[in-house]
Amino acid sequence: MASERIVVITGASKGIGKAAAAVFSHAGDRVYNLSRSGETTENAVHIRCDVTDETQCKQAIEAVLEREGRIDVLILNAGFGISGPVETTEIDAMKKQFDVCLFGAIRVLKAALPALRESKGHVLFTSSVAAVTPIPYQAFYSACKASINSVVMALRNELKGTGIRVAAVLPGDVKTDFTAQREKNPVNEKLYPNEVKSVAKMEHDEQHGMSPDRIAKRFYRLSRQKNPKPFCSVGVAYSAVLILVKLLPARLANWILGKMYA
Repeated sequence: MASERIVVITGASKGIGKAAAAVFSHAGDRVYNLSRSGETTENAVHIRCDVTDETQCKQAIEAVLEREGRIDVLILNAGFGISGPVETTEIDAMKKQFDVCLFGAIRVLKAALPALRESKGHVLFTSSVAAVTPIPYQAFYSACKASINSVVMALRNELKGTGIRVAAVLPGDVKTDFTAQREKNPVNEKLYPNEVKSVAKMEHDEQHGMSPDRIAKRFYRLSRQKNPKPFCSVGVAYSAVLILVKLLPARLANWILGKMYA
């Protein structure tokens, strides 16, 4: 068995984060779950942390370091989704999307980087296939995940020479309670008659998607790689999508997305 590592996962009380906690714990690692809700389980020690609160992020990382003295793997997974047209989505809803998913990840990362420099550890983000395939009525979730991809690429250069490895997993449709927790902005059927149908199709696909265990296992494999590639998905279909989006003209790729979701 590989030597025990100290693994910190944000949002590990549910979904992909919870599955990742189980995979890492069963492999012999000691796992900490940083989230607003939850409890300590056989797979992870819970430390309360609201990622929108910088002080709580610093205190949570300090609590891990006080107990363990190091952090070897940081998985920045906490998040949620909103839906609605760009026109009718409230500015506060847009800000909340970015505050949790993007800035929340950065707050925890900033607090943990000194420890990760010492351990030459891994920083792994939960991104999304939606980052490269902007989905109608989910523009700000897609934009937020696209921002994470940009941060990943920048960090890989900024942290070059430190020994810290940075990468992101881009899940496609995964069956979790993420779907039920999506915050939907008010529907204007007169302006956007296809919105309800589009969001319903997206949520149907999610609830018939893959198990979060598959994403968790990909995180584990990345955490064991000395030089992980910046981005990867799970499953042949989603990997193919990422390749096609790069190869197809933007207008054609967007037309296909429109046929699927608009």
